Amino acid sequence: MSDVATSASAAIKGQDHWTSKDDGAAKLFLFEKCAGDPGKTTGTILFVHGSSMAAQPTFDLQVPGRPDSSVMDFFARQNFDCWCVDMEGYGRSTKDRDNNAPIAQGTDDCFAAATYIQSLRGKRPLLVYGISSGALRAALFAQRHPSLVGRLALDAMVWTGEGSPTLADRKKKLPEFRAKNRRPIDKAFIRSIFDRDHPGTAEEKVIDAFAGAVTALDDSVPTGTYVDMCAHLPVVDPTKITVPTLIMRGQWDGIASFEDLVAFFAKLPNPDKHFAVMPGISHASFQQKNYALVYHILLSFFAQPEPIYRG
Repeated sequence: MSDVATSASAAIKGQDHWTSKDDGAAKLFLFEKCAGDPGKTTGTILFVHGSSMAAQPTFDLQVPGRPDSSVMDFFARQNFDCWCVDMEGYGRSTKDRDNNAPIAQGTDDCFAAATYIQSLRGKRPLLVYGISSGALRAALFAQRHPSLVGRLALDAMVWTGEGSPTLADRKKKLPEFRAKNRRPIDKAFIRSIFDRDHPGTAEEKVIDAFAGAVTALDDSVPTGTYVDMCAHLPVVDPTKITVPTLIMRGQWDGIASFEDLVAFFAKLPNPDKHFAVMPGISHASFQQKNYALVYHILLSFFAQPEPIYRG
């Protein structure tokens, strides 16, 4: 375990972890950050990444001159034990099996990660955050394993795909995505994520750092989530997600229409549910200029006290 330099006085420690699934056929890389004793934290967070990048570039991005650029560092300073996991096919996890890593498989990866985390840190339910296809993975994980999830935050998610300009454009390449297990990515592709909805929502130095961190780990990523989001929606059933849930939508996010998410939100059965529209945000929330606003919304939800009176 190595100390990570931070701008705050709290010493945040980062540690690599590994677990496996399918009787050892695939290895999954996990990364943890915590300040102090992991057994005495406010809660344990599992961050779930999206379709085109591994976990650490998304959740532990270090950009000089950008305070709390790493969301893991920020939440570690708020006394949370923070974890992220590379889905199979991404980053340091197994990449050589013959599959395209669909959303359902990512749900299995979340289960493997959660089981491992609880084996080390105790049986308390996890606070789970997922972004884009990671939100779908996280939502399906909560649907299948509600006892493992204390609170669920879904950012840049899509339900049916109705009214999504990004998915309408992506569907034009669906035959190509279906024909192979992986698709190439490069820095230009990562930059396009910030240009497609509303250019100017992220600083150039952040886009450059993010693109560099993503492509340092992967020059291709699985096609499964793209196929699912173009051809198989909906993949989750909101009526079966029983845990407290937060829906986070960027003002200019092209993945899901406002109407699509409001309809999803209305069907969530737990009365402890929240819908936040984030001004000035497009798709990659933690890399936006308004990232402090995103952190505030998520912290408020994860730190919310349990209700005393339920009626």
